[in-house]
Amino acid sequence: MELRRLTDEFSVAPQIEPEDVPKLAEMGFRTLIINRPDEEIEDADQRSDAIAALCQSHGLTPYYLPYYPGELSLELVDDFATIMDAAEKPALGYCRSGTRSSHLWGVSQAGEMEIDKIVATAAEAGYDHSSLVPVMQYYASRRDQA
Repeated sequence: MELRRLTDEFSVAPQIEPEDVPKLAEMGFRTLIINRPDEEIEDADQRSDAIAALCQSHGLTPYYLPYYPGELSLELVDDFATIMDAAEKPALGYCRSGTRSSHLWGVSQAGEMEIDKIVATAAEAGYDHSSLVPVMQYYASRRDQA
């Protein structure tokens, strides 16, 4: 299991295995956000319902928020932000490589953190968010208008 910490409250990872769930609970994670769509997964033990059942038996709260490749939307970011607002921390988001989960975090932070800091934080974790800067700028301006 490869965890990449973005903040004290949120980390991302590539696809986790069923045996990772108790380890995550032991590490203190309270919430698991499943961003990998079930349609991408062949192994039934890795699908959202199986992972969610394991989460519940180990004291983690699971959320299934599928993010399909190339389909980042403001609604999806808003849904992610709503989950993070309600979730017990720390939380872990995962998808195939962790990239989509990191994108949701990055865009959701626009208006809360400086965009340069978001890009730098993601880069430290191994993710390039430079192409998301226009989306983050728009999300931040939208948030300012609300």
